[in-house]
Amino acid sequence: MQRFRNRKYRSILPIALASLLILGTSRLVFDNLKNNKGVSLFRWRNWLEGSRFHSYIANVFEDEDDSNDNYEDIEDCNVFEGKWVFDNLSHPLYSEQSCPYLVKQVACQRNGRPDNLYQFWRWQPNECNLPRFNAIKLLKMLKNKRLMFVGDSIQRTQFDSIVCLLQSAIPEEQKSLTKVPSKKIFFAKEYNATVEFYWAPFIVESNSDHSTNHTVLKRLVKLDQIANHTKNWEGVDVLVFESYVWWMFKPVINATYGLPNDVKEYNVTTAYRMAMKTWAHWLESNINPQFQKVYFMSLSPTHLWSSEWRPGSEGNCYSETNPIQGPYWGMGTSMEIMRIVQETLENVKIEVTLLNITQLSDYRKDAHTSVYTERKGKLLTKEQRADPLNFADCIHWCLPGLPDTWNEILYAHLLQYLL
Repeated sequence: MQRFRNRKYRSILPIALASLLILGTSRLVFDNLKNNKGVSLFRWRNWLEGSRFHSYIANVFEDEDDSNDNYEDIEDCNVFEGKWVFDNLSHPLYSEQSCPYLVKQVACQRNGRPDNLYQFWRWQPNECNLPRFNAIKLLKMLKNKRLMFVGDSIQRTQFDSIVCLLQSAIPEEQKSLTKVPSKKIFFAKEYNATVEFYWAPFIVESNSDHSTNHTVLKRLVKLDQIANHTKNWEGVDVLVFESYVWWMFKPVINATYGLPNDVKEYNVTTAYRMAMKTWAHWLESNINPQFQKVYFMSLSPTHLWSSEWRPGSEGNCYSETNPIQGPYWGMGTSMEIMRIVQETLENVKIEVTLLNITQLSDYRKDAHTSVYTERKGKLLTKEQRADPLNFADCIHWCLPGLPDTWNEILYAHLLQYLL
């Protein structure tokens, strides 16, 4: 009889715990409503109703490695509106020393940068919290899948960032990074998960498509040709595209459309629009939205002229140690390109999610590699570092740093899609 009672009590214990959790959650909700009169009851009602609340309860009882995650639903939250908060407790998410795959170009501390404040800023959306990045959870979501970043060196840095975020959770013998022409491939053996980078700076074909030998005197873009790239994208489960900086070298660009030898000079925005149409057509013909997900990263801003945020000055991003506070939109950010991206994604016949990281990145004048980087495979010399007006790189970003935030946002979206 005593044994029966023990079994009975054990059987009702999970129910009791779940009931306490629901009651406690409800109490928190209504206490919050009482203390924050501006919060809409309708918003809270939606959160409590239906699958959102049930999936939250289910996640509470998931694997140990997920127990402290923040599973706040970001579906109705604009995570791109917010502010930078100094947080030296939770950030950076890794260190240069902890990531053996970090390349010299972006390892600013290793390259002699004297300050490290740029590593400690956390993006805080106005209306919600980003979930804490969980490498094990993402690896589980990517089990038997491929995640590919497609674009230029900015996108390669985002790839490097996510590799650094993931690799610490994988035993040495269970991970590898290989390089093949136009590709970098990170493989997590236990999960059969692949994270890749594919070099395509214009998305469409060009004479700059060699992954290392792409510096040419005259850039030539083939606005209606994309097949040499797309054969590498076929069957990829999650594609993340980006293309901007390489288009902005001059106001015009040499390109072909139709006849391969008919080279014409196009306005950059016209050429960009034509290239995006070629890309969109491929998506419509080849992507299966039931099994594949496509993202597009909005443009990564530059900080080439300090007079934009500090009137009267004549510098650039060199020696900047804090983000810009308050409203700011720099000249290195093309509104016309942003409009073309928006129009393309609105008109494409499959769902493509825009990750609009431009504004939040525009504040980060402090996060560039500046003179603590390399050119053509060699670190800047002492003389070059002493001439930041000519040699500071105010296009690329240090790691750990801003691109980690881009991946925190991508991770938040993947939680919505892959769970």
